[in-house]
Amino acid sequence: MSASQVTRLATAFIACTALAGAAMAQAPDQGSFAFTNVNVIPMDTERVLEDQTVVVEDGRITTLGPAAATSVPPGATRIDGQGKYLMPGLTEMHGHIPFSNADGEAEDVLMLFVAAGATTVRGMQGHTSQLELRQRITDGAIVGPRLWLAAPALRGNNVPDAATAERLVREANDQGFDLLKVHEGLSAEAYAAIVRTASEVGLPWGGHVSINVGVPGALAVQQSTIDHLDDYLDAMQPADSPALSATGPDRNRMLAMHADEGKIPELARATREAGVAVVPTQILWEVLRGARDPATLVGRPENRYMDGETVATWTDRATAAYTNASREAAMREAELRQRLLKAMNDEGALVLMGTDAPQIFSVPGFSLHRELPLMVESGMTPYEVLRTGTVNVARFFEIEDRAGTVAVGRNADLLLLDANPLEDIQAVATNAGVMVDGRWLSPDYIAGALAAIAAKHAD
Repeated sequence: MSASQVTRLATAFIACTALAGAAMAQAPDQGSFAFTNVNVIPMDTERVLEDQTVVVEDGRITTLGPAAATSVPPGATRIDGQGKYLMPGLTEMHGHIPFSNADGEAEDVLMLFVAAGATTVRGMQGHTSQLELRQRITDGAIVGPRLWLAAPALRGNNVPDAATAERLVREANDQGFDLLKVHEGLSAEAYAAIVRTASEVGLPWGGHVSINVGVPGALAVQQSTIDHLDDYLDAMQPADSPALSATGPDRNRMLAMHADEGKIPELARATREAGVAVVPTQILWEVLRGARDPATLVGRPENRYMDGETVATWTDRATAAYTNASREAAMREAELRQRLLKAMNDEGALVLMGTDAPQIFSVPGFSLHRELPLMVESGMTPYEVLRTGTVNVARFFEIEDRAGTVAVGRNADLLLLDANPLEDIQAVATNAGVMVDGRWLSPDYIAGALAAIAAKHAD
């Protein structure tokens, strides 16, 4: 991906709504900050730099060194990091941003991402309204992560032929989108036109894999990402598998039960050699396939940040999936996906953090707290999992000199944690503040913002 495709950083602060009769404090503008006596997880290697001072000025890290030997600039706001851990902010590589901002809906979703530690989001539900929203972040009108925005999805029902594909790709480029999202149902001819035109104008494409293209076809043309490990189960079928000709509800069950896991190493190797990244979204797929009991989902505390109608719809969908699924097939698919993820990581394919939030029981930002432990369960170490949302993302966007690690000169997108996530990945779920593009969101600020969102949806 060329440097010209890098979007501008989020530079926002928000004048917050009143809550319980008391006005919340504003998020501070960019300035000079110093994290003192903090343990730093730089993410360049698996290590912790103990008792450090990290100075941030105008959105960049300017100083990093031992606390005893590092001075704090006069006038800098001190942030006490004693006993805490500072690491790069995380990235949601498959996020959805609402088309509508009625009653601040889109702004709330952006706040949820940041509050939970996602300082960068690749938006994969494209709409022109998001370009304006991104500008409002840049202008400092609202708090939000840095956004990489996909154009409206290109799928079989809106891209019937090659001519339409070429037109829509050129329109997306002219409108200022950063990438193209490809979806199911695309014909081989339409997909080829997308690839040809996108390569010409310099837009990457990623997302789903059309059954008419298949994983081998997507790898051959170096689709930038394959999200949800889409169609890898199809690629794992033996030649005589009855799943290949199956249709309807039974197809997913048959794909899981007839997949040849002996094909996993070959697929992982082919993915690495093609330079294609994968965005697994493991926890969501387990819910969609009926591998998760809805009783364990409906009581999640983060559901209070979504409106009741949405949660009710999620509950109905999860219940239907769980009720109608073959338990054996659902668990087999979950197992195969975990083995595939582990193989991708071991092979050196680029794995990127993502959850497809907001989606069914995937609340923006907080869904990462559900995804990361599942990635560890696949056999990845906590450090390897954290790389998928930091170092690997910087490598994918070709901005390693500016992002992905805690180092002098890097963007000040930072996550302050109460415990060491290298020892327990669950530590990412309890932050002690977030810095987005050099603006500090304190625990009190975040708590107030979340309470205001929850209050909108209270019964």
